[in-house]
Amino acid sequence: MDEILDGITQIDCDILVIGGGTAGPMAALKAKRKNPSANVVLLDKANVKRSGAISMGMDGLNNSVIPGHATPEQYTKEITIANDGICDQAAVYRYAQECYGIIQELDEFGIRFQKDQNGEYDVKKVHHIGTYVLPMPNGDTVKKALYRQLRKARINITNRYMATRLLTGDGRVAGAICVNTRTAEFLVVRAKAVIMCLGAAGRLGLPTSGYLYGTYENASNSGEGYTMAYHAGAGLANLECYQINPLIKDYNGPACAYVAGPMGGYTANAAGERFIECDYWSGQMMQEFFDELQSGKGPVFLKLNHLAGETISEIERVLHIVERPTRGHFHAGRGTDYRKQMIEMHISEIGFCSGHSASGVYVDENARTTVPGLYAAGDMANVPHNYMLGAFTHGAFAGEDAVDYIADVDFAGFDQGMVEAERTRVLAPTKRDDGIPPNQIEYKTRRLVNDYLQPPKVTAKMELAQSRFAEVRADMESAMYVRDAHELMRALEASTILDCADMAAAASLYRTESRWGLYHNRVEYEKDDENWFCHTIMTKGADGLPSSRKQAVQPYVVEIGEDEKDAYSRQRVGAGVAAE
Repeated sequence: MDEILDGITQIDCDILVIGGGTAGPMAALKAKRKNPSANVVLLDKANVKRSGAISMGMDGLNNSVIPGHATPEQYTKEITIANDGICDQAAVYRYAQECYGIIQELDEFGIRFQKDQNGEYDVKKVHHIGTYVLPMPNGDTVKKALYRQLRKARINITNRYMATRLLTGDGRVAGAICVNTRTAEFLVVRAKAVIMCLGAAGRLGLPTSGYLYGTYENASNSGEGYTMAYHAGAGLANLECYQINPLIKDYNGPACAYVAGPMGGYTANAAGERFIECDYWSGQMMQEFFDELQSGKGPVFLKLNHLAGETISEIERVLHIVERPTRGHFHAGRGTDYRKQMIEMHISEIGFCSGHSASGVYVDENARTTVPGLYAAGDMANVPHNYMLGAFTHGAFAGEDAVDYIADVDFAGFDQGMVEAERTRVLAPTKRDDGIPPNQIEYKTRRLVNDYLQPPKVTAKMELAQSRFAEVRADMESAMYVRDAHELMRALEASTILDCADMAAAASLYRTESRWGLYHNRVEYEKDDENWFCHTIMTKGADGLPSSRKQAVQPYVVEIGEDEKDAYSRQRVGAGVAAE
């Protein structure tokens, strides 16, 4: 099974979309609809039919901007404040203007959204300022409905190929090098434009369970998009702004206070007292969560046991069917009854993800990266607080803009030596008779991430992390060993995770201030707007190591008042009133 075979094939296409989860299928659809004659290839290391973070569904849209409930200006202001002001608003504002059209399109796909008695979208308030959460009663069908659209549009789908490096030439993107996850055969794809939609770096930190795949994020998202962009010379923004989320203790899923909140649930301490006014995730909210855990008032819980039985039944119907269908079984096994006990919560492992924070490949409002012809969308692009609807919407932007881009270019030339060098790198673990299996390389990397990078961040610990990661890299490059094509995929993921760990350490050391609450809490430094009100952009240096620089925040489209900018820092109960 999964025998390693020797082979290499080359194909050409106009647009290559890498990643078949959420943003990727929408990018491919929009590109094909705009130019039906374009050769669009959608590639995934698993099977597009069941891949990505939405493979089992989703319980709602976290950030829908629906006329009558919210305005683009209000949403842009909210996200800017939630992201501590470090936000190029053009991409957020364009999203806010156009996401309603995507909601209507998804509705036409057969993805149903909750409506009130008048047939209007039943939007709920969870955020600190605005009202944007739209429940999805049949959210478990979202991927099925999306896949039907791909088949109807006759998109060329290439399953079981993992992209490992981008090809560049003539100062722009030229395609990608891929390896089959079942046979280890290689595929070189020449493309005029490449759209990366590879999700979060979800296996960066190690969950408290110690289980490699027991992550908050979809465990197949190991961060390939981040590392491919890095090695291709693209800029990555604000990687020190980690993703850290509240989750159910000992379970790899969110507590979903944003689902239970509109029905009367809330985050509470061990005494059952509410200590934060808003359950919408942000670095500031997670700092309050962390502080409560460390105080004598912890642990922290999701409190539902004060609600009526029929309300709890409705919460169970939503939470136990979509996204994490095992959740009900977990609670049953533990003996937790929402009607009787509070649900213990904890803090997730760290990761990169713009969907819940702001760490990603730098893009503009058209999803263009800093490399011509290369696009990024979804959780791996740096548009803050993107979520599923953001992935759909920015995927649409990328697909449509890529069609315009390819109208004026031919295939870029590239050095064939890049392909041979990548084949040598990828296949190196298959040439050894014995050694260290990839799961041990991955486990050690992620344990070190927890030991040295998990906030609160300490300079000496992060510097030690860099030394320890170098030791792991030496072991990986000289001794990692695989027996079949499946293990080869795991080896490539382990390499990706180590690259992301190096980037996380370098980015965190570069920004010598505290910002984004817990996400970048450096214990030796206070927040410093005078010197650090800016993006940090990381690229691969001439020495092959991460190199960082400051980049100014673009002028705001929507102004933020002095009395509004700290609204997310006043979330502890009794600390202040939210901005209007």
